[in-house]
Amino acid sequence: MTPPGAGPARAGRRPLFRMLNGMRERETGGAALRGDCESCFGLCCVALPFRRSADFAVDKDAGTPCGNLGEDNRCGIHTRLRSEGFTGCTVYDCFGAGQRVSQVTFGGQDWRTGPPGQARRMVEAFPVVRQLHELLWYLTEALTLPAARPVHADLRRLLAETERLAAGTPEELAALDVAAHRQRVNVLLLRTSELMRAGTRGKKKNRRGADLMGARLKGADLRGADLRGAYLIAADLTGADLRGADLIGADLRDADLTDADLTGAFFLTQPQLTAARGSTGTTLPASLSRPAHWTTGL
Repeated sequence: MTPPGAGPARAGRRPLFRMLNGMRERETGGAALRGDCESCFGLCCVALPFRRSADFAVDKDAGTPCGNLGEDNRCGIHTRLRSEGFTGCTVYDCFGAGQRVSQVTFGGQDWRTGPPGQARRMVEAFPVVRQLHELLWYLTEALTLPAARPVHADLRRLLAETERLAAGTPEELAALDVAAHRQRVNVLLLRTSELMRAGTRGKKKNRRGADLMGARLKGADLRGADLRGAYLIAADLTGADLRGADLIGADLRDADLTDADLTGAFFLTQPQLTAARGSTGTTLPASLSRPAHWTTGL
């Protein structure tokens, strides 16, 4: 569900996503689903790999600390990430997994100073919890959608189960079949999507997983469209009508959303928006914030 190429980020004293993305609070079962870098030990900058590309200036293997990560677990270039070639860092979000693994799963013990083997265990646990927290985000959103009321009871049950799994011990997390659980959740999210888009008048476009990289979709009528997992990299969506569209996992890197209407679009996350380009004329769902670089260019 996460766009390919998304990578880690780590802020200075203030949490990165408050500073760059303005992500709004979402909680479930006591778990904050927003990255709070102040309460994390820089796990995204250690656990996750990235490759030199338009998103990252260097190669880094999983489990190897990023060269920009300081001893204080803060990024040494967080104010210059875009200009230094680390755009991927500015759009990454752990959905609160970092602070949970740091402060709950491992009881506040830093990977640098913990007992032997702890760094490896934290590196293994982080991506598992991150996936579970992403699912918690989508399930929580689905429960706010009135059209999905017929499946709200099932959504609540899976939400509680996902929260229980995310609260597991390091050993339980290591043994978890995350892919199987994601599939169970996805069945309900698909049903939610069908219920949501059923209310859209006219023919609803099915572009699920479509290769729309660089597509010319200026002013396109995409109301109620299924754009799940679609590749919209560098697509021209200027003035497009995306009201009520399902955008779960759609890759919006460098997509032009200038003056596009995203009212009622669902399963859209802040990182997806931050990876795109837009303007003050872009209409957003109420739960999301306009990325700072849309107006500042930074």
